[in-house]
Amino acid sequence: MKLAILGGGGFRVPLVYKALLQDTGSPRVDEVALYDQSPERLSVITAVLSQLAAGRDDAPRVEATLDLDKALEGADFIFSAIRVGGLEGRTRDERVALDLGVLGQETTGPGGIAYGLRTIPVMLDIARRVKALAPKAFFINFTNPAGMITEALQQVLGNRVIGICDTPGGLGRRIAGSLGLDPGRIQVDYVGLNHLGWLRRLISDGEDHLPRFLADEQAIASLEEGSIFGPSWIQAMGVVPNEYLYYYYFNRDAVRSIVDQPTTRGEFLVAQQGDFYAAAGKDPDRAFELWQRTIAERKALYMAEAKGKRHDDSPEAEPFDLESEGGYELVALAVMAAIARDEKSTIILNVRNGGTLAGLDADAVIEVPSLVDANGAHPLATSAPDLHQLGLMQQVKAVDRLAIEAATTGSEEAALKAFALHPLVDSVTVARSLLRGYVDAIPEVARALHR
Repeated sequence: MKLAILGGGGFRVPLVYKALLQDTGSPRVDEVALYDQSPERLSVITAVLSQLAAGRDDAPRVEATLDLDKALEGADFIFSAIRVGGLEGRTRDERVALDLGVLGQETTGPGGIAYGLRTIPVMLDIARRVKALAPKAFFINFTNPAGMITEALQQVLGNRVIGICDTPGGLGRRIAGSLGLDPGRIQVDYVGLNHLGWLRRLISDGEDHLPRFLADEQAIASLEEGSIFGPSWIQAMGVVPNEYLYYYYFNRDAVRSIVDQPTTRGEFLVAQQGDFYAAAGKDPDRAFELWQRTIAERKALYMAEAKGKRHDDSPEAEPFDLESEGGYELVALAVMAAIARDEKSTIILNVRNGGTLAGLDADAVIEVPSLVDANGAHPLATSAPDLHQLGLMQQVKAVDRLAIEAATTGSEEAALKAFALHPLVDSVTVARSLLRGYVDAIPEVARALHR
């Protein structure tokens, strides 16, 4: 089978390739096409993959290309992790908002809207090439904001587009581990949108163990979410929120903490990854070693603003254990394996709502447990979200829809409404300033709005 990776020069591509190396099922991916617009980044990542596969006769063959059509032709699966505008675009997403006293974050709030505005036109062009060259391929989307992008892509490719995120499944596994349960034997009741969801039940052997977890303050505190939200808030909620809800529940704290950082997360990654690609380009024989060191540091400072860390800290980064690590790449592999082998599997994914949640229309992309088989991903029936959850989901989904409309029609009015109606933007006046700021700072946003 052939897998095309869009954004093939990206820093986290080795994680996907590592998952492919560990896959022992049949059929399995034996050909990987890396597509990127940067030959320098492709060269570095190809060197990392070559060193990662050293001594493995069964390693999938890797071909790097700057030609999108060549990458897509004959693909059985397409994995997308592109970043339109690069990390430099992310820094502008963050700074335009922060300069106005509003949350500046990659996928949440106005930064996520700007990211979507510049990304959707490019992704739709790609989707049309996929439809022409690989119409039977399944498109696994990790490009952020993943829910918004997946919904836009489904307008062209239908249900063959599946959005993935590692946060919900990882949350369930970590709670299970804290309770001494086997993470492989749990069922997770989770509902929401991408980066906006809640774990409501954790079932093992027919019993919901979440109440036991919520009663154990020490167990909560041991979890990453416990350090972000605090045990008392999680206990008050009666559910475990996705970590990105920190930006909603602690918005003023988040903005203050980010402003107090020496750099934004995007600026930190620009410097860190710039150093990595430059060093690995000069010394390709050490590419894998350099990559391991860099990803360990990156992981140690993830969501630093929510954990009381600073991007100029030098935390004791745990050595990166490639064999035990696993995140979105394992979700992608699980989806591909279930489809290719018709091995039914339940995975929390971003999929078309259909009639799953009555409070959202059929075309809305939601993030819920889904059954994956040879025909793709199908959301499982679930209980309705509570009033708070549904209200927040509806408001953010309305913003997603307006951003998609703006990106596909060039409507500045729709873009303004997207910013103004987001729950983390507190003023139409601020929304107008955000729109002007993003148009002036980000050429791709200006082009999307026909400016």
